[in-house]
Amino acid sequence: MDKTGLLQYTNRVLDTKQALICNSRPRRFGKSITADMLTAYYSKGCDSEQLFSDFAISKEESFRNHLNKYDVIHIDMQWSMAPAGGAEHVVSYIENAVIGELKDVYPGILPETTFSLPDALSCINTAEGRKFIVIIDEWDVLIRDEASNHQVQEEYINFLRGMFKGTEPTKFIHLAYLTGILPVKKVKTQSALNNFDEFTMLDASILAPYIGFTEDEVRELCRRYGRDFENVKRWYDGYQLTGYHVYNPKAVVSVMLRGDFQSYWSQTGTYESIVPLINMDFDGLKTAIITMLSGERVKVRTKTYQNDMVTFRNKDDVITALIHLGYLAYDQIHQTAFVPNEEIRSEFLDVVEENRWDEFIGFQQESVNLLEATLDMDGETVAEEIEKIHEEYASAIQYNNENSLSSVLTIGYLSAMQYYFKPIREMPAGKGFADFIFIPKPEYAIDYPALLAELKWNQSADAAIQQIKERKYPAALKDYKGSILLVGINYDKKSKKHQCIIEKFET
Repeated sequence: MDKTGLLQYTNRVLDTKQALICNSRPRRFGKSITADMLTAYYSKGCDSEQLFSDFAISKEESFRNHLNKYDVIHIDMQWSMAPAGGAEHVVSYIENAVIGELKDVYPGILPETTFSLPDALSCINTAEGRKFIVIIDEWDVLIRDEASNHQVQEEYINFLRGMFKGTEPTKFIHLAYLTGILPVKKVKTQSALNNFDEFTMLDASILAPYIGFTEDEVRELCRRYGRDFENVKRWYDGYQLTGYHVYNPKAVVSVMLRGDFQSYWSQTGTYESIVPLINMDFDGLKTAIITMLSGERVKVRTKTYQNDMVTFRNKDDVITALIHLGYLAYDQIHQTAFVPNEEIRSEFLDVVEENRWDEFIGFQQESVNLLEATLDMDGETVAEEIEKIHEEYASAIQYNNENSLSSVLTIGYLSAMQYYFKPIREMPAGKGFADFIFIPKPEYAIDYPALLAELKWNQSADAAIQQIKERKYPAALKDYKGSILLVGINYDKKSKKHQCIIEKFET
């Protein structure tokens, strides 16, 4: 995938106030490859014209103006942990190593007593007029892995401030590019490096096309490797970043090469990190997670999160952390969080089931009853189960319109997620939009029918079934070869009763 358009942006902001960039994203979203690309393009230590000759950046006027013209300091924080001999020594190890290299490149300029990297860069700038590009990969390792070690964190934050904050660094920094999972750590309410432009999973802004694979890129890969795009979309789509649908590159590459639709997420190393998060005892957290697993979205306030893995004050902080880790996606316009795709849903369900939440176990049994009654075409039991689930497990949802009924329905059919893809809501069909369509996963298509549900409010279940037929909603499943059940559900506000009719669709 050609991601060299990022270089067009960094070329444009060199030596400006926008030249300090922190681009955070989850594991396996191409952070290290991006850092390597920047290094290969800018570094005087490389001869990379041929490497970039077939990519978009080579067509830009600025291409040769910046190609291999700069001193680049590339620091891999994750790699530095081992040779440093522990987190307490990482900063001193990095400073000593880089200063040693600078003395080789600029002999006779740095005093033997130079131990501070910012001082060394400032000294070289004064003597030679040189400025540097600094790239730090996995910048947040010490923030994540040493979350409770305040001494290590304070030393590291002070190092970063010395490198990038204040007037002096503007003299010796052309460009700084930090990449990691978390945004810059907050100190109280302010970013510890508030002069950085941040591009995150909450707001990727103009860098959105360079965070993961875009839908157009995935479509082209499917064509090239002979994969079914719609299946790839169901399994791995879901991250919405500034108008783009973004896919996890690790998952997409794996399914292209192997052809197996499964979760590749647990191989990323973040699986264990979410267990203590979702088990935190904050009011409404587990209910919110169950709601999102069902296909619904929940409101989230993201501004109080401190961008570390230890300071959590409420469920919103936990949900925000899960967004940065990639386990949830974020709708910036509506400020809601949701489970992005089938891959992540399966990971979440495994974690929840392994931890055996009491709330989840009881709810799951009711959900199983609802699904079984639906498949048995037992409309009376379906109506009773929906009523029970609303009263016992979705009490926070107050009925006032069809949208409320929709929320309860998606929560109620959570158990169906083992056999079905995430329900499609308001799908264009025939002469209108079908309220809900559940499509079984290929391995279950023989035993499980597709479900096409229409909801009514203060009307009748008969009216719902008639609308499905008259507006020819099953036409939306024209490429689907299995059986289809039509499910009509009505809620009567006055009696507070549900009614359900289920019919088998006859072609």
